[in-house]
Amino acid sequence: MGASTLTGRIREAYARIADVDRPEIWISLRPEADVLAEAELIARRTEEGDHLPLAGVLVAVKDNIDVAGLETTAGSRAFGYAPSADAPSVARIRAAGAIVLGKTNLDQFATGLVGTRSPFGAVRNAWDPERISGGSSSGSAVATALGIVDVALGTDTAGSGRVPAALNGIFGIKPTVGLVPATGVVPACRTLDCVTVFARDLGLGRRVVEIMTGPDGVDPLCRSDAPAAPLDAAPRIAIPTQEHLAGLAEGWAEAFAGVVEQLRASGVEIVEVDITPLLEAASLLYGGAFVAERTAAVGDFIRSHPELHGTDLDPTVAQIVLGGDSASAADYFRDRERLDRLGLEGERRLDGTVALLTPTTTWHPTLAEVAADPIGANARMGRYTNFANLLDRSALAVPAGFVGGLPFGVMLTGAPFADRTLAEIARRIAAPDIEILVVGAHLRDQPLNAQLVAQGGSFVAEVQTAPEYRLHALPTAPPKPGLRRVPEDGVAIAGEVWRLPAAGFGSFVASLPQPMTIGQVKLADGTSVAGFLCEPVAVDAAPDISASGGWRAHLVSQRAD
Repeated sequence: MGASTLTGRIREAYARIADVDRPEIWISLRPEADVLAEAELIARRTEEGDHLPLAGVLVAVKDNIDVAGLETTAGSRAFGYAPSADAPSVARIRAAGAIVLGKTNLDQFATGLVGTRSPFGAVRNAWDPERISGGSSSGSAVATALGIVDVALGTDTAGSGRVPAALNGIFGIKPTVGLVPATGVVPACRTLDCVTVFARDLGLGRRVVEIMTGPDGVDPLCRSDAPAAPLDAAPRIAIPTQEHLAGLAEGWAEAFAGVVEQLRASGVEIVEVDITPLLEAASLLYGGAFVAERTAAVGDFIRSHPELHGTDLDPTVAQIVLGGDSASAADYFRDRERLDRLGLEGERRLDGTVALLTPTTTWHPTLAEVAADPIGANARMGRYTNFANLLDRSALAVPAGFVGGLPFGVMLTGAPFADRTLAEIARRIAAPDIEILVVGAHLRDQPLNAQLVAQGGSFVAEVQTAPEYRLHALPTAPPKPGLRRVPEDGVAIAGEVWRLPAAGFGSFVASLPQPMTIGQVKLADGTSVAGFLCEPVAVDAAPDISASGGWRAHLVSQRAD
C-alpha cells in the first residue's frame, strides 16, 4: 500500500469519526498527525521490501488491553495506568503493519454483555442509536461496524467478543482459550479471558488472529495451536432442540431456521441436540463461585474506593464483582466438579458433530429496557455464550442477515482448536460483501450517504469510470445525477466504490426509487463493479452535465455560477 493511499485511508477514518458523531466509542484517540507519521513509515518499509501482512490495516483496541503511549483504564479513570509496552496481541499485529487509532469504551472491567456499564457513556448500536451495542467490547464492535476501522480487538469471558458482533452485524472471532496471550490484559476472569477480533471481513479477521497466536513466555495459560482435522464432505452440525430456542426476539427463530436450511442445502447434516448440560454450565459463570475470580481481579480496587461508586465506578459492576466475596473455597470446588460433569455430558451429546449452531444471543433490547432492569436484561444476553470459555470451547459469531431492519447473528461453537473449522463453516453462512459504485447523492458528504452507512457500507476508494458514460442532472429531491452508458462520445465520470454486506446490499437495492437501477459499470482500470445507472427514459429531458467530470464538480460549478 502506497503512502498516499494509506494516508488517505487514515484521513478518511478521522473524517468518519467526526461524521458519525459517536464520541462514546472512544476512551482515548491518537492524534491524527501521529497516526499519519506511523503510516508513512509503514509505507516506506513496504516499498523497501519488508513483508508486512497487515500493512495499513486500521485497528481499534478495547481499553482493557495495553497499548504503549495510551492509558489503560478498563473503563475507570481512577483505575487507569500508563503501560510501558504493548500487550503481545497488540505488539504482534503492529509488527505486521497494523495501525492502532485508539482505545475503545467497554462495560467496566469487562463485566457485562450490554455496553452500557461505563462512566464514559453507554455505547449506542451502529444501526439504531436507541438500542444497545452489546458488551463488554462495545466500542470495538461499533467502530468496526461503522467502518471507522478495519478490525478491532476485544476480549471475551462470557460472550463479550461475540454478543456485540451479532448486534452490530459483523464477525466476532473468539479463539480457543489460551491461543492468544492474555499478557497485558486487565483480567476479568484470568483463567477464562480471551483476546478476540471484530471484523467485517472474516478472512482479514482470521489473519489477525493467526498473527496474534502463540505462547509469549509470560502468560502461563497460553498454549500452542493444535489444529482440528479438515471438514468432512458432509459435516454434522448440532442445533438446539426447540425448547432451548424459546424466548427469542420476534422473528429470530424464523431467521435461525433459515440459516439451518441454508447449511442443510450446502450439504451439512443437521442434528437436533438437547443442550441442557451446556446451559446449566453457563449458569455457573455468574450464578456460582466462579464469579469470585472477578473479585480476585479487581475487587480490592472497587472495595477500597466506595466514594467512587455511582460516579467513576459503575454500581452494577461493583455489585457483581463484590458478590464473589461470599463464595468459599469449598463452593468453588463443588462448582468445579459440577462443571466438569456437565462438560463431559455436553461432549457426549455433541459427539460426532463438528460444531453447535445457535443464535448468538436471545434479543436486542433498547437502552431504556436495560436501564430499567440492568441485571435481568444482561442475563438474557448470555444464554448461548456463557458456557464456551468455562468448557474450553472455540466460538465464532457470524452475521446472518437482518430482522426488522436490525442485524441478526448466529454462532458456531466447537471443540478446542476447532477455530479454522468454524471459519470454514461460517463461509457457508455469510455471503461475501458486494462492492458498488456511487456517483451522486450517495457520495461521502452528500445527503443520501447515510443510506449506505445504515446498510453496513464502508468506503473503499475514489475511482473513475471508463470513458464510456454520460452524466445527467435529474429533477429529483434531493438532486441527484443519472449515469448512462453510451455507444460513442462517452467520458470518464468520477465516483466512489463502497463495500456492502450482501444482506445490506439486498436491502439497499430493494429500496431504490425509480428511475435508478443497478447494473455493471466499467471502471478506468478495466474492471467492472455494480453501480448506479439510470433508466434511459429519465435522462431524455435531463441536462447533460458530463463536461463537469462528476457530480461534486458539477455542484461546485453551480455554486460558482
